[in-house]
Amino acid sequence: MTASPASSTSSSPASLDVDPVFALHRGGKLEVRSTIPVRDAGDLSLAYTPGVAQVCTAIADTPSLVNDYTWVSNVVAVVSDGTAVLGLGDIGPAAAMPVMEGKALLFKEFAGVDAVPICLDCTDVDALVETVVRLAPSFGGINLEDISAPRCFEVENRLRELLDIPVFHDDQHGTAIVVLAALTNAARLTGRALGDLRAVVAGAGASGVAVTRILLEAGIGDIAVADSKGMIHSGRDDLNPVKAALARDTNRAGHTGSTEQALAGADVFVGLSGSTVSEEAIASMAPDSIVFALSNPTPEVAPSVAARHARVVATGRSDFPNQINNVLAFPGVFRGALDVRATAITENMKVAAATALAAVVGDDLAADYVIPSPFDERVAPAVTAAVAEQARKDGVARVNG
Repeated sequence: MTASPASSTSSSPASLDVDPVFALHRGGKLEVRSTIPVRDAGDLSLAYTPGVAQVCTAIADTPSLVNDYTWVSNVVAVVSDGTAVLGLGDIGPAAAMPVMEGKALLFKEFAGVDAVPICLDCTDVDALVETVVRLAPSFGGINLEDISAPRCFEVENRLRELLDIPVFHDDQHGTAIVVLAALTNAARLTGRALGDLRAVVAGAGASGVAVTRILLEAGIGDIAVADSKGMIHSGRDDLNPVKAALARDTNRAGHTGSTEQALAGADVFVGLSGSTVSEEAIASMAPDSIVFALSNPTPEVAPSVAARHARVVATGRSDFPNQINNVLAFPGVFRGALDVRATAITENMKVAAATALAAVVGDDLAADYVIPSPFDERVAPAVTAAVAEQARKDGVARVNG
């Protein structure tokens, strides 16, 4: 039986190891291995001194050579301050490390990208930005993870301005890419285009905002967003700058009440809030409705309940069909960006990733299969190729790849 967080706090490592979860994590999930042998003095003189000095001098003269003669061009920093970890909230940098190790593991396993977990003991925006900027010369990309909103928006925006390498907040954009891919296929299944759909998003945190933004970019017919106080609209005077921007760009229908009220007649529900939605509200949606209840571990509405009324149901869980899982996106996105040594990850690159991911489903499209499995070996190569090609089109690629 898995130990609860409370009991694990006072347990010894030996007692915890009876649980297979703890046993798997003992010693961590990562290690560093050399790519060349050091068998004798000759090998040592090439790999380290004196030979290494030649490489250092060449890089000093031509800094871009760091991408050819070190691991930098294939390594990503997975950075968190531990303030919004999974469904656990603000648990701090030490407790966030197992998740960041796991993210680094997925980078390697799914796309051959080396990644280093970095958990920072600071939460001030200025301190976070300054620290990452100082670390950046050691990496080809920065993957921000589990930083609470609204700080995450400013951290990412400032880092994108300051750095000439890809910066990607996975909680935002990884989720958004996979939702767009799944919704594209769900719309196709029901004989509609994105422009035909009216969507309601519950949750205005990192993922809710990013999902809304990418759906707007992709041409959704109408979309409205709710936070804990109800629908976001231009008449509210309690909105932070991120939500005020949403109010300007969304909710053309002018919904001012609750999420459930806005769902009446809606085509799409995307839940990213941890709240609950009643069966009656789902039943009030338009025919052939699409329900993405993505909160973990408890969806906003039980999938079995939603399926009574909706044509397509997706969750964030692996034990139900149509899992919206970020691992479908971020490994391939970074693989593609790193392959062409991109200076940034553009909005077009994200949409291209979603389009490629949706296309993997192809003619096998069904109500219980609008998004491929994370273990489908076609996924990462398809996303990689699409992202690399779009980087070239957008003028952010430094090499052809």
